[in-house]
Amino acid sequence: MEREGRSVLAADPDWWRGAVIYQIYPRSFQDSNGDGIGDLAGITGRLDHIASLGADAIWISPFFKSPMKDFGYDVSDYCDVDPMFGSLADFDQLVTRAHDLGLRVMIDLVLSHTADTHPWFTESRRDRTNPKADWYVWADPKPDGTPPNNWLSVFGGSAWAWDSRREQYFLHNFLTSQPDLNLHHAPVQEALLDVARFWLKRGVDGFRLDTINFYFADKYLRDNPSLPKELRNDSIAPSVNPYNHQLHLFSKNQPENLEFLRKFRAVLNPYNAAAVGEVGDAQRGLEIMAEYTSGGDKVQMCYPFEMLQPTRLTAPMVVETFARMRAAAPDAWPCWSYSNHDTVRHITRWGLTDAAAKTYATLLVCLRGSICLYQGEELGLPEADLTLDELQDPYGIQFWPEFKGRDGARTPMVWVTDNGNGGFTSARPWLPVKAPHLPLSVAAQDRDNTSILAHYRRALAFRRAHPVLRNGTMDSIDAVGGVTSFRRRGDEDLFCAFNLGDTPAEIRFPEGNWQTIGTDLGSQSATGGSVTLAPWGVHLAKRA
Repeated sequence: MEREGRSVLAADPDWWRGAVIYQIYPRSFQDSNGDGIGDLAGITGRLDHIASLGADAIWISPFFKSPMKDFGYDVSDYCDVDPMFGSLADFDQLVTRAHDLGLRVMIDLVLSHTADTHPWFTESRRDRTNPKADWYVWADPKPDGTPPNNWLSVFGGSAWAWDSRREQYFLHNFLTSQPDLNLHHAPVQEALLDVARFWLKRGVDGFRLDTINFYFADKYLRDNPSLPKELRNDSIAPSVNPYNHQLHLFSKNQPENLEFLRKFRAVLNPYNAAAVGEVGDAQRGLEIMAEYTSGGDKVQMCYPFEMLQPTRLTAPMVVETFARMRAAAPDAWPCWSYSNHDTVRHITRWGLTDAAAKTYATLLVCLRGSICLYQGEELGLPEADLTLDELQDPYGIQFWPEFKGRDGARTPMVWVTDNGNGGFTSARPWLPVKAPHLPLSVAAQDRDNTSILAHYRRALAFRRAHPVLRNGTMDSIDAVGGVTSFRRRGDEDLFCAFNLGDTPAEIRFPEGNWQTIGTDLGSQSATGGSVTLAPWGVHLAKRA
């Protein structure tokens, strides 16, 4: 079925460049039927909030049929809606309403693996000669019966699971119940491209591609080398997970991925659709992002993990990040985010005050690249503090108490304050709504012009009012003490400076006649050729 809903939006192949994309975790956005779980109809009913925020698009995390062992990231049918979220008709209504509001719709595709209940895997594991025998990564054991190599799972332990039917191991980079597809096999690639075609024909405007750098494994199944302790990074897996002990040279990031991404882009182009890939790599994330987005023939954008790190983003880190990206590929296009469904919310992770949160929000809208905002980020929600008995996330349960998992960022949105469940549901929610979240509800902040929600609305309006922030160059990137500054140039010439620290700092701005702008974002006025920025102060100026 070919839908016409996309026609209400301009047929712009570059709509994604500099776009603000709002991530929706459907289980936790809005429950419409009183079962305690968010659903598609609930999303449709709350789209006005996202439109009023000033976003350009939404990204909906998986809602496909699934056994839900990893809450939708284990897909058993790529082309249907899980009944807990509604139906394909509900999805069609969501797309129509979003497009009417000027919002494009991106959905989450999990192409590296399926659920072990997917019919493809059910057939593949039956024996070694069936038509789908080669659709997953199977390997014989070593002579002593142990797994074929030393690869580790992101969720802990070996990445290989034994299957007695075939008397072989299958690869799973995540849960054992999430077997990895074999994209070296051409029919698998074509089947996945058909999935994309199915949703494009239903009216979606693009995709978020989960674990985009995990699509291919080394065809020779070579061992990964060890990684020295001083080079380990826990942005992909918690420090208690031995996954961080390896350099994942062969289990992901394979060169064959580039040609598949070219095929994927060819499917997108006739629809003016776009893709943003998740690059899960702690060592080479920026470089891989540059490789996947440069040249105009692969995916349009990727988000690396540099701004999802546990360590608070500092002025020198901004300089280093953009220098690495520019060195890797000048035309690389990132999609920056501070929070998502897999990370501790950045308000808590970085220990931010309201003033600091507002400054980081203003910085985000001034960076070159596109932007992902995670639901509740615009409210300044902190990480919810859950007990072990409240957890649903298998990752958190596995590594408790050293790592509390991902549920603290997945608790329901709070729409109103005077309701124990924040207006999310009339039933018991699948994850609890914690009391500290209730005063931060949408309804409460709607009435407060000094709120974080009001600031996000102003920041997104500022980005929209200055197209140079969406598609202009970014240069003269500098760090002096706690202050980072840069220029955005195109039809306008803007100077942006941010004090990412708790002490005042003086900065000089470039020669010329500069006019202070963005005063509703707290932009400080300047006299002469310098300005003293207060703690968490901002100076935005336009060259006259």
